[in-house]
Amino acid sequence: MGYDPLQPAGVEDYPVKVGSMLLTMVDPHKGFEKAYNRWYERDHYYSGCLVGPHLFAGSRWVAPRPLKDLRWPRGETVAKPWDAGSYVAIYWVEAGHHDDHFAGWARPQVFQLYSNGRGFGERRHIHTVLFDHIGAVYRDDDPVPIELALDHGYDGIVALWLDGKEGTTAAALHQRLGQDLVPKALAGSPIEIASSWTPSAGENEPRNSPMDLGSAAGGPERLCQLFFVGGDVRDALAPLRAYTEAIEADALADVGLAAPFFRTVVGTDRHVDQLW
Repeated sequence: MGYDPLQPAGVEDYPVKVGSMLLTMVDPHKGFEKAYNRWYERDHYYSGCLVGPHLFAGSRWVAPRPLKDLRWPRGETVAKPWDAGSYVAIYWVEAGHHDDHFAGWARPQVFQLYSNGRGFGERRHIHTVLFDHIGAVYRDDDPVPIELALDHGYDGIVALWLDGKEGTTAAALHQRLGQDLVPKALAGSPIEIASSWTPSAGENEPRNSPMDLGSAAGGPERLCQLFFVGGDVRDALAPLRAYTEAIEADALADVGLAAPFFRTVVGTDRHVDQLW
């Protein structure tokens, strides 16, 4: 049966699909926290991303010092040092339009903005990467679709980076984890969605940008998972720590970083004085 908008349907039954995302994790330089927050929220979030074609959703997240202290493991695979990266911005791009947005619009746009004095030099990119969507696992039978996750108003996220062992690709790792470990982590927890992503083609090649974009994207074994949390994100950390411990115990992947974030409160400077 074809698509019928007059009938309520499930997560897979509507034509708007996310195909890729931009994830950018950044630290403002000390002393510029408020200026950075306001510049990004009031200018760059829109002019550098939201007004572009085929980018249909965005969100911002913040890790004050107490949340940074809850990260694990304390290596330097993603964040250098492990506690770098106070803000994360995430954007969804419509499936089939990755190049239309990023190559056709976003890259020329960022150079135009910077050449017109609308960049922000007092910041450091920790990990800024384009990712392709692999899939999602949901806690509930009738869940919020991943396409709506950035607009739903989740209270927090946990971003997790994994590298599959022995040539295991991100897609294969996603399938393996989705069989039992992800459902176990979500069951009875405040985590509603576990979404999986892998670096887009070309992300490990030299990138044309007016700034250094931080740590490497990772190869085909790199799996980035975003866990969307309703309620206090700290309540999601125990099941996720058990999840990563099980991954390592089963020799499925190396854990690069697990990092919780609160949703920013749009229009405010909440947490800007608590980053360090």
